[in-house]
Amino acid sequence: MKVLLAGYNVDADILAELTRGSTRVDLTPETISAAYARISRDPRPVDELRTISRAEVEKARRSNTKIVFDMGHSSVAEHAVFNFDIIDLSRLAMEELEKFRFASYTEKSQRYQKLEDNYHLPEEFKGTDFEKPFVALVEKQNQTYKALLDRGIEPEDARYATSLATNGQLGLTVNARTLELMIRRFASSELAEVRTLGKTLYELAAKVAPSLIRYTEATAYESLTARELRQYFAGRWERKRRVSQVCDLIDYSKDADLKLVGSLLHSTSTISFRNCRRIVKEMSKAEREEAVKKACRHLKLYHGVLREFEHVTLTFDLVMSAGCFAQMTRHRPATLTAQRYEPALGVTVPAKIKGGEFAELIKETDALYNKLVKQFPAAAQYLLTGAHRRRVLLSLNARELYHISRLREDAHAQWDIRDLSAAMTKLAKEAMPLTMLLIGGKDRFAEIHQAVYGGGGGE
Repeated sequence: MKVLLAGYNVDADILAELTRGSTRVDLTPETISAAYARISRDPRPVDELRTISRAEVEKARRSNTKIVFDMGHSSVAEHAVFNFDIIDLSRLAMEELEKFRFASYTEKSQRYQKLEDNYHLPEEFKGTDFEKPFVALVEKQNQTYKALLDRGIEPEDARYATSLATNGQLGLTVNARTLELMIRRFASSELAEVRTLGKTLYELAAKVAPSLIRYTEATAYESLTARELRQYFAGRWERKRRVSQVCDLIDYSKDADLKLVGSLLHSTSTISFRNCRRIVKEMSKAEREEAVKKACRHLKLYHGVLREFEHVTLTFDLVMSAGCFAQMTRHRPATLTAQRYEPALGVTVPAKIKGGEFAELIKETDALYNKLVKQFPAAAQYLLTGAHRRRVLLSLNARELYHISRLREDAHAQWDIRDLSAAMTKLAKEAMPLTMLLIGGKDRFAEIHQAVYGGGGGE
């Protein structure tokens, strides 16, 4: 693993002086946080507050410490932003990194780039009887990947043979508040690789912004909660596991279509929502449909539906492959919780590579996994492939489902998540047809718009 601090936000006046050859010692994002922290109580102009903070870096740091930690105004830390290059991080660790909503990630695509024979050997296995079998099987998976490429299989399908130990890289942009949370969570991780990542991020950030990152040690809350819940539930309530439906809409807003129309009425009137609901119930079906159509009439391909759609919520119980999960996690406004990967759920196999060779590889992988998981329940997942599945609980609002559908049901989307998104959309349309009136992939946007409105508009 290699982590580099690629950049951070610096006051624009400093940058202007640097371009004129000046040497500065206040190159830290802390001065911006300290200046903005004063805005609420100091009447002077913001640019003047920034000048003061730059002139007294140590005082700015003391101010940050007091305001962020002693007074609890953590939002001040959000004004300090860091960019990290993260190189040679496993796919499994990447999933832990990308759990955080308030950060931005751009990752190496395993769909468009060919993978090298580059993988992470977990510290957990080094020096144990499992090290050699692990290495041998991961290298066999990689050889299978290369053989599939040689047969003309596209990288996006061949990658389903590779393990979650496969290394990748990404660019990370994150503010100091979220970075502190990352570092603390990582300190409590069951995976040594993730703990190392957290320690490295802290060492790099603390050099330039020590006043904004304090609570970084592992805590009982992060370390023990999931483990104790797992022990509490184990055996007592957990019955023989069965493979779930791949896509099951288990909960959604009661009277979703009525709630949407009521929300539209509420935001464009002076009526209480309780009375909006009463009025909407008295409207005819045609009148309610016309309200939704007016809300979307001028919608273009690049628009999101109105925020009122966020009042309508849905929860899906899903089973998805690791390849699909990596894409679904990018939809961070949604709430996503997941079980560990479970070979008993089977695998998702690209149609082009179904057959004996791949099936034998999965069988061999599952056999070694079942030995590893007894001693290393978390690290054993490194061995599993992009085809292996996990159960996921996904809660989101209708607006976010529109976004997922538009992006992931498009003809150019990857087939695995496209199929799952289509299944989600189908169930949602059955449950709330009016709310989902214009949902669909972006390649069909004009067609859907025309079907609803009978002419121009979509593009």
